[in-house]
Amino acid sequence: MLVRSLLIAVFLISSSLAQSALAELPQFIPVDVPNHVYDGGWEHFVGGGVAVFDCNGDSKPDLVAAGGTNLPILLRNTSRVAGEVSFVAATPKNLDLKGTTGVYPIDANNDGLLDLMVLRVGSDILLHGAGDCTFSPAPLEIGDHWSTAFSATWEANQIKPTFAFGHYVDQANAEGPFEACDTNIIMRPTASGYSLIKLNPGYCALSMLFTDWARKGSADLRISNDRHYYVHKGEEQLWKMANPPKLYSETEGWKRHMLWGMGIATRDLDRDGRDEVFLSSMGDQRLMEQVGEGPTYKDVPFARGTAAQRPYIGDDGRPSTGWHIAFGDIQNDGYDDIFIAKGNVQQMPGNAIKDPNNLLIGQVDGSFVERGDVAGVASFHRGRGAALVDLNNDGLLDLAVVNRRAPLQIWQNTTPTSKNWLGISLHQEGANTQAVGAWIEVDNTKSIQSREITVGGGHAGGTAVPQHFGLGDQKIVRLRIKWPHSKWSKWQHITSNQILKITR
Repeated sequence: MLVRSLLIAVFLISSSLAQSALAELPQFIPVDVPNHVYDGGWEHFVGGGVAVFDCNGDSKPDLVAAGGTNLPILLRNTSRVAGEVSFVAATPKNLDLKGTTGVYPIDANNDGLLDLMVLRVGSDILLHGAGDCTFSPAPLEIGDHWSTAFSATWEANQIKPTFAFGHYVDQANAEGPFEACDTNIIMRPTASGYSLIKLNPGYCALSMLFTDWARKGSADLRISNDRHYYVHKGEEQLWKMANPPKLYSETEGWKRHMLWGMGIATRDLDRDGRDEVFLSSMGDQRLMEQVGEGPTYKDVPFARGTAAQRPYIGDDGRPSTGWHIAFGDIQNDGYDDIFIAKGNVQQMPGNAIKDPNNLLIGQVDGSFVERGDVAGVASFHRGRGAALVDLNNDGLLDLAVVNRRAPLQIWQNTTPTSKNWLGISLHQEGANTQAVGAWIEVDNTKSIQSREITVGGGHAGGTAVPQHFGLGDQKIVRLRIKWPHSKWSKWQHITSNQILKITR
């Protein structure tokens, strides 16, 4: 009888632990949305980005997805707060643009309304937002290129933003397409408009990001490049934003990194006050950490579980192809997770055709475990741009993915969790209303999470939404802000489970 009682007790404890573990696993359900496909010939093998931002002031994130040879689509968010995620198509006339590759939200004219920088195979277009999900073309001459990357920042004492555009193959080069990468450009504000600065050499940029990697109060430009093995001496690049900009050298600590670079993401995963850099690629995904005080980075150990070098389900064992990388705390347990959109370029025989998206869940020891199949987001479509954002303001990060030659997908996060969270949205009057370049720090007594406000990175798309922090069991945290080109504010105590809009 005693043995039977002990066995029952062990069974009940084991069942309880199993149910508890299952309840903590990430769970997503597909959302029924209007059909949209990113399509086109080889010019649209790359690109396919999505912008997520509130275009009508109702505090719900809307979506604009590039279309390639199809038209872009604007999906207006009709979700109920903490209810079912839903969207309706509401594409305005001025978004009827062919050849779009990417879309980034930015308040370029400082009016408090978010605009759209639309990248194209052709002339890029800046569209000023009207606050009602409609837009009007801005009088900005950007040039005719095959654009595949974008970033922006506000340099010190500037009212207007500095733009950076990354270009792929130079279509006017008769020697192309191989060994014919185009030159990238920076547009810096002047008293009368903008000056154009060429960043040469260019190695077919697929992602770029202005980031204050050294936390010195100003951003430099990181570029992830694709076609290193076709272009002699190609590599990843970090441009010092001097006048004129110049590449960091090996004497300054920069070490050459060569890969088929697709996307950039940064996050302080180990909470040491310095951001790691994650680069998606064909083959290994490269998570690198800063070494020393200069721009020196090394790969983290393979055992961390971030390489995501081959499909984890199915029988296709060929190398994987990563595109957009997004950080976010899926379960609000206080540990960052990683989503990677995956998919073959088209039919490249050396790489996996059935290549599922990754959802890497952060563990207490700093490693990551694959849960894309368990969560339900392991799509075999050719993923491109993506966004990991809270679409219905319930404190859980949802997911949107643009696919090449397959419908756009949105998943609602339904993970059962009682953990706490915080959303922070920054605003300042005058120039740079989004506070691009600001830093947010949240202290949950265990560690300090930091977040830089940026425009750029990812693959061909970005977000302008409240910064999301998972807080675990902590209900009250400390918060401080370093506004652009300024000093840190004092720590303040903040209650969790809310979205705060903080005005400077």
